Amino acid sequence: MENQTFKLRGMSCAACASNIEDAIRSVPGVDVCNVNFGAEQAAVTYNPRQTNLAEIQAAVDEAGYAAQPLEDVMAPEDDAERREREAENRKLTRKAVFSLAIGSILVIGSLPMMTGLPIPFIPTWLHNPWLQLVLTTPVLFWAGNSFFINAWKALKRHSASMDTLVAVGTGTAFLYSLLPTFHPQWFINQGLNPDVYFEAAAVIVALILLGRLLENRAKGQTSEAIRKLMGLQAKTARVIRRGQAVDIPIAEVVLDDIILVRPGEKIPVDGEIIDGASTLDEAMVTGESVPVQKTVGDEVIGATLNKTGSFKFRATRVGKDTFLAQIVKLVQQAQGSKAPIQKMADRVTAWFVPVVMAIAILTFIVWYNVMGNVTMALITTVGVLIIACPCALGLATPTSIMVGTGKGAENGILIKGADSLELAHKIQTIVLDKTGTITQGKPTVTDYLTVNGTATELHLLKLAGSLERNSEHPLAEAVVNYAQSQGVALEDAQGFEAVAGSGVQGTVAGQRVQIGTHRWMQELGIDTDRLMQQWERTEYLGRTVVWLAVDGQVEAILGIADAVKPSSAAAIATLQRMGLEVVMLTGDNRRTAQVIAREVGITRVFAEVRPDQKAAQVESLQREGKVVAMVGDGINDAPALAQADVGMAIGTGTDVAIAASDITLISGDLYGIVTAIQLSRATMANIRQNLFFAFIYNVAGIPIAAGILYPIFGWLLSPIIAGAAMAFSSVSVVTNALRLRNFRPRLRG
Repeated sequence: MENQTFKLRGMSCAACASNIEDAIRSVPGVDVCNVNFGAEQAAVTYNPRQTNLAEIQAAVDEAGYAAQPLEDVMAPEDDAERREREAENRKLTRKAVFSLAIGSILVIGSLPMMTGLPIPFIPTWLHNPWLQLVLTTPVLFWAGNSFFINAWKALKRHSASMDTLVAVGTGTAFLYSLLPTFHPQWFINQGLNPDVYFEAAAVIVALILLGRLLENRAKGQTSEAIRKLMGLQAKTARVIRRGQAVDIPIAEVVLDDIILVRPGEKIPVDGEIIDGASTLDEAMVTGESVPVQKTVGDEVIGATLNKTGSFKFRATRVGKDTFLAQIVKLVQQAQGSKAPIQKMADRVTAWFVPVVMAIAILTFIVWYNVMGNVTMALITTVGVLIIACPCALGLATPTSIMVGTGKGAENGILIKGADSLELAHKIQTIVLDKTGTITQGKPTVTDYLTVNGTATELHLLKLAGSLERNSEHPLAEAVVNYAQSQGVALEDAQGFEAVAGSGVQGTVAGQRVQIGTHRWMQELGIDTDRLMQQWERTEYLGRTVVWLAVDGQVEAILGIADAVKPSSAAAIATLQRMGLEVVMLTGDNRRTAQVIAREVGITRVFAEVRPDQKAAQVESLQREGKVVAMVGDGINDAPALAQADVGMAIGTGTDVAIAASDITLISGDLYGIVTAIQLSRATMANIRQNLFFAFIYNVAGIPIAAGILYPIFGWLLSPIIAGAAMAFSSVSVVTNALRLRNFRPRLRG
């Protein structure tokens, strides 16, 4: 199966999105199709052996719309596309302004008819029906021509849309008004006033055009996060070619290019440092605010900012393969996906237009038969057709999802689908892998104790680091890193020897140095009594202890452990204050697991769990009736991530774990879990508000427009007011969704 995103054109309402979905799904070989009305995109999963992009495009064309495949997610916006969009906005603006101006004149001219009283300052010729006909015609058939064109296209497809309702409503008012214009005497003979409703048709078109213009501009803001992400990309790169540094466009960078980066410049693509060192600000990509030290061998991420030093790096990922491009692609996919809560709105929207047409016909029949008044029947029928707006329902969920997923990306959280974003707010239990999730994932010196009881004897660290840098053992790397972090200059060691399972030995600066286990020290006949008390305390803390002997005398011990991340304990406490149960899952021995659990405040621990048992442990929690999230970073976590209701991968982990997860925490900080859940809660609250407003609007608006209040209060809803309400209902929903842009995570509870 292959995935492809299409840019759609020609949609005017949520019913159009439903029509396109049906058209694409009817193509043999198409497995999944989700049309996002807010983003004007279709995400399609299809079998390339059964169909191709051309056939899918042809199906959309046949349905009366247009679809264009989105090829390169990081390609700058095409000038022609930008000009086309700007031209469309200008055209809408011209038509809306023209319609509002003519509509205002028509309303003023119709005031005597509306009030039944002569108004001195309004000349009688202004409400002449022939003049109103002349003024209304260009409004309806020039400014509002798209409504009639789209309604005709829908009719040919045996379907209906919002344009159908507008075209029928305004067309009915216009055609009815032609009768009293051409044959006023017939109405007078029937005892009826020869009133015309040209102003209603013109003002309705004007208000809907204005609402559509405001809606388009508001919808454009929902994709602000994508534009921000794309804007992070550097425009050029300084590449070493034939020994010279030359600036080239980012698109011309190829794999293995050597790139020079100076202070204050953006990293153009992903790569590995081969010369130099610096401090990088990765906040724009990972959400991590603290600058990161980088040196030879470290990876750098494209679009991050070089703060201090200059360095050279080798390009390892370019174009659509860069980390930033993958983020943009994931966010676009998430914005195009559908949350389960949207299914209800989709079902309603699919039946909405036909039902409204039926209600409008019934309204006309009832009022005409009961009251015998064709004018009242017309007003109520047009009101029902105009006020009914499935657009608000169609926009309620996708606009919030678009803003929510974009906001997640800004905070270093990649949400793969709307279903994951929705489900995250229901999480009750969070299962945390220990190594690489709660802890750093690599051995680190946590204790340095000397015979003299002080940790400031740097000459001992110099001896230990100088010897250990000849070893490839992970514990040796921890000792070397610790020594270098203390500013120790390492020397060469002579006669280096590694004793399997015991330690290493050699000569540094003329002194015999031995580093290894307590058992090995005893085998060598080295007295360890002087540090035994400290050893017992350190071992109790779950550390691996390395003994340092110089010239046959124990001088120091180093406690080595997989250190807890600085923010883990505080983040876990915040999750617990949010009412979530936090569980630790690890393959380590129970004693070590309990030590780490106590350090971070976790009371429920599953220890000594084999990789193939992790998914079963998650399943056992689910059988307790809990919605479970699993957070991990390793290959052995992938089955558990897939088993969990919501899988969260640490972005610093393996590609397999990230692929198996629903949410990726780019920075590796556990506060990302807090942010993800809070964002899910805020997004779902926003969606519920939108759906409430949309449903209440239609549930209350349609009966009022049908005249349900007339028998009680003698009040009928003017079609003009109905048009204004319809036009601005969608704008209000999108505006409410945009409030999510103000989301800020509360990371302290």
